[in-house]
Parts: sequence; C-alpha cells; structure tokens
Amino acid sequence: MFPKDFLWGGAVAANQCEGAYQEDGKGLSIQDVMPRGIKGPRTERPTPDNLKLEGIDFYHRYKEDIAMFAEMGFKVFRTSIAWSRIFPNGDEEEPNEAGLQFYDNLFDECLKYGIQPLVTISHYETPLHLAEAYDGWLDRRLIGFYERYVRTIFTRYKGKVKYWLTFNEINSILNSPFMSGGINTPKEELTDSQLYQAIHHELVASALATKIGHEIDPEFRIGCMILSMPVYPLSPDPRDVIRAMEEEHRNSVFTDVHVRGEYPGYIKRYFREKGITLDITDEDREILKNTVDFISFSYYVSVCATADESKNIRGEGNLLGGVPNPTLKASEWGWQIDPRGLRYVLNQLWDKYQKPLFIVENGLGAADTLVPDGKGGYTVEDDYRIEYMRDHLLQVEEAIEDGVDVMGYTSWGCIDLVSASTAEMRKRYGFIYVDRNNDGTGTLARYRKKSFYWYKDVIASNGASLHETEGGV
Repeated sequence: MFPKDFLWGGAVAANQCEGAYQEDGKGLSIQDVMPRGIKGPRTERPTPDNLKLEGIDFYHRYKEDIAMFAEMGFKVFRTSIAWSRIFPNGDEEEPNEAGLQFYDNLFDECLKYGIQPLVTISHYETPLHLAEAYDGWLDRRLIGFYERYVRTIFTRYKGKVKYWLTFNEINSILNSPFMSGGINTPKEELTDSQLYQAIHHELVASALATKIGHEIDPEFRIGCMILSMPVYPLSPDPRDVIRAMEEEHRNSVFTDVHVRGEYPGYIKRYFREKGITLDITDEDREILKNTVDFISFSYYVSVCATADESKNIRGEGNLLGGVPNPTLKASEWGWQIDPRGLRYVLNQLWDKYQKPLFIVENGLGAADTLVPDGKGGYTVEDDYRIEYMRDHLLQVEEAIEDGVDVMGYTSWGCIDLVSASTAEMRKRYGFIYVDRNNDGTGTLARYRKKSFYWYKDVIASNGASLHETEGGV
C-alpha cells in the first residue's frame, strides 16, 4: 500500500514548456541555442525552428494548466525556475523583479489548489552568458553566481516552496557537458581533469545550496536529483559483473557525495589511475559535509554491461547509453522498458543510503494521435501509456512493501512539452495533449487524454485502482 501522505503529481521543466524566451527581462539560456536537442549541434543564437522558444506557452497559460493538474488531484507539481529569468546573464548583482514575480504567481496558483511546488533550481538551463564568458561550471566563479541565485530564490519563496532540488540529473554532465554543465568547450576537447573539476564545482555548489537553504528556513527539504539507470551484467561471467559495478560507480559517485559528504574510495582510485587531478580546497571539503535531506531521481531505462568488447554495442537511453538487454522490449525511441528495474533501483538506493527517495521523473514518450472523443471534443486513446505507468507504479508499491521509504512520484511531462533529448513535440509524455506540431503549427489547445482520467483515479484511490486492471510486466 502507498503511504497516506504519498505525494502524487507530475513534472515539467521551464525550458521545455514556458516559452516566452525573452519576455519580462529574461536572458538567453543554453537551451535557446539548442534547436536539435542533445545530439544536434548548437547554434550561435536562437533560431525560429527551436520549439523551446515558444514551448507550450506555459508562461501565459499556467493557470489553465494548473487547474487541470488540480482536476487530476495532484498533491505536488515539479517545475524548475529558469535561472536567466532571475539573473538574465547569471553574473549580475541584482535580480530581475519581473522574473521573481512570475514564479510568485506560479507558486501561488499551485498553493491555491493545495498543490505543493517541488522546484528544481537548475534544470539544463544555465544562462548562456555563463557558458560563453566563463565556460560554464569549468569556472569556480560559477559557485558564487549560483550562491547568489539560490539565496535570492530561497529568501523570496520561503513559505511558498518547501521541496527543492539543486541540479537536474547532475550526473548527465558526463555525457552532455554543454546541456548539463553549460560547458562551452566542445566535448571532444575536454580533458578528464577539466570535466571532473566542473563536476566538483557543481557538487560544492549543491552542498552550499543545502547549507544556505537550511539556514534560511529549517523547514526546507532539499534533495539531489540523479539520472538513475541500473546496469545489469550481460551475463553471469564475473568479468561482466565487475564491469557493471564499474559502470554504476560512474553515476553513484554523485549520490555518494551528496549523501555522505565526501568522495568515495572507488572514485579516488579512478582519479589516480586516469591521472585526474582536481583543485579541492579545505573549504570545499567542509562545504561538502552539508548533505541532502532526500534523494530524488529519474527512471526510464535499464542497460547492460559486458567486458566482452565484441558485444559492447551501445544502445539508446536517457542521455546515457548502454548495452541493450536482450530480454526487454523497447519504446519507439529505443528506450528499453523495465518496470522491475524501478523496484530494483529503489531497493538499491534505500539499502545503501537509508534516505527518503522521491521518483521525480518517469513516463513513456510516444507519438500520440488525437481522435474525436464522441462528445464533440478530442482525446488520445493512450492505453500504452496507462500500461507502462501502471506496471511501473505496481513496482513502486512492491518497493514500499519491501520497506523502502518513498516520498512520492511525479510523472515526467504531465502535460505534453518539447522533448529535451530530441527537441521535438512528436515525442509526447503527457496526460494532457497540447496541439502543437514539430513544424511549429497548432493552436496550443489542451485536451485530456484517456490517461488523464486513469491517473486521476490512481491518485483518488491512493494507488488502489492500480490493481483493478493489472497488466503483465
């Protein structure tokens, strides 16, 4: 059974839904020059074909959308603050009042319906100026700019926001240094020492934000956010088991530092063997001791690892690729579907850290088709999404029965938005269909999908309705 106070809801990111990319004093972010998503080349300046510039116009339509979230019964709504709305260039002394006021209005609208905001402080939207003038998180000065930013928003939204996440999928910087870390140096030119120095700066900034947040409001609950992707050995060969462990270490170091306040031995060995040297001050070490209140994570896929290089063929995943699992089916975007992997991750994290866990991203991206609903309107018959989410949520319930402390679940892209990985609208996650197409056409009208009513029942029954039509996994 799900706990009575389980936080059901949904999640979005400012850069994928707000639009209004230059309104009310907002500066440019790195997303404004990424019209092709993760893998496409970035441009010098925004181009008209970048769907994120308009998004789904959440900036102007948030009241309508939040009312629909309330209709579903959301207890929590995860969104992000666009850093460049608050500090347009990122290095100003004073914030932009119009940007601060927008989020005041947004959070007030959530609270009006009894919806708790869960706010990501930095969600792949570093101010572009910080990338171009400082090379993003390669520069230690970004810690100070981030500190000014978090002090501003923590002070401003005290009493309105209780739950905070410092960086979205912080470990994604390993594969996407520009999107995740605002690092302007091309990925292929980055040295390992440079990359891990940037990672260190982010980890220090995250711990500093935790320290500052607890000082400003002891009621704040501040978490890290990790891209979770379990790595299974491709075979029972012990060499594959060790390779899987090593692959998981690449990601678990981020959680280890956030939860335990210091670098673990395995990463110190990695640094020694790779010749990686970092500038870590005594002050840094003290700051890192400010550990998080909870661990949040995204979960979409699992992957395999093998020591057999002839079989080490990378597949597609959420930013991080791995060897495909031959026992699993995949979505139309090549992401393997593994509901039991979510139970495994929850147990893995709980057993290791004994910290409350929050699933803040999970969902199915699919090419939905809008059809008449028989009542003069339109809907989407997305039984495939219902099956995916039901199967995953049943595994969350299994983990809770295992004794895992799970705070809540926010489905990713609870309303259709622009995909981060592909920068297109065709890859839809939402319970709410938004009439916008890859070519930029569409009315932006909102329509409730079949999954809208299904999720409403799940929330109203606190998960009991999941057992009414269980699907096979």
